Amino acid sequence: MSAGKTLCASLLRSFPDDMAFAFSYGSAVFQQTGYNQKANKMIDFVFAVDNPCKWHQQNFEKNKKHYSFLKYLGAQRIARIQDDFGAGIYYNTLVKMDGQLMKYGVVSTKTLQDDLLQWKTLYLSGRLHKPVMILKHKPSRLLQHALLSNLEGAVRVALLLLPERFNEEQLYTTIAGLSYLGDFRMIVGEDRNKVSNIVKPNLRHFHELYSPILTSMDNIEWNTENSHIEQDKSPKQTLSLMFKLPKNLQTTIVRNTSTRNEEIGRASCRERV
Repeated sequence: MSAGKTLCASLLRSFPDDMAFAFSYGSAVFQQTGYNQKANKMIDFVFAVDNPCKWHQQNFEKNKKHYSFLKYLGAQRIARIQDDFGAGIYYNTLVKMDGQLMKYGVVSTKTLQDDLLQWKTLYLSGRLHKPVMILKHKPSRLLQHALLSNLEGAVRVALLLLPERFNEEQLYTTIAGLSYLGDFRMIVGEDRNKVSNIVKPNLRHFHELYSPILTSMDNIEWNTENSHIEQDKSPKQTLSLMFKLPKNLQTTIVRNTSTRNEEIGRASCRERV
C-alpha cells in the first residue's frame, strides 16, 4: 500500500464505518503538473452511504465539530438539505484531523448510482471519469454496474467528439475534459491547461481504468504498441454510440436538436417572406 493510501485509509477510520463506497481524489492524491503535492495538503474525500440521516447522526457522535451551524438543525435536516439541493452531496470543509487538512462530501448511494447511470448532474460521475483512490467498496452489483456504465459512457462521448484517428492521450484528455465543458471557471480563474495537467502525469492510471473497456469494443482498432487508435466513424456506428449514451445526455441532445431545427425553420420562413 502506498504512503498516500495508508494516510487516507487511516483518516477513514475516524468516521462511521457504514459506507457503501469511499474514495479520495484531487492533486493531493494524484500528481498534477504545476502542483506541489507537499505544499497542497488538502485531501478530498467522498463517502457514499445507504442511509445519510443515520450516518450523519453517527458522525455527530464522532465528529460534530466538523459541521457548520447546520449541526444545530439535526441530522435529519442535514440529510434533507443534502438530497434537495445541488448535486445531492453535503460537504464538510477545512477539517483538520491528525494534523491533516481535508474536506469530505457525503452522498446517498442511490444519488451516486443515479448520477453514474444517467449523468443527472455530472458532478460525481465526472469526478469518476478520472482516476480516484478507492478506499472502500462494499460488494454491490448495482453500484459496480453503475461505475462501469459511467466509464463506458465517457468513452462513447469521447469517440463522438474525436476524429477517426487519435491516440490514447487524446482520448483521456477528451474524457477528463467532459466534466469541465461549459464550466465558467475554465474561462475565468482556472488554469486553462488543467485537463492536460491532470492527464499527462497519470497516463498509466487512465490506461488501467479504461483499457478493459477499449479492448472489449469492436468499433475501434487499438495499437497498444504505439497507443494509436482508429475508430469506425460511419453514420451507422455514430448512431449506435448515441443510442447508448446516458439518458440525461440523450435528452439534452434531442432538446437542443429540436430547438435548433425550430430556429432554422423560422429563419427559412422569414427568408421566404
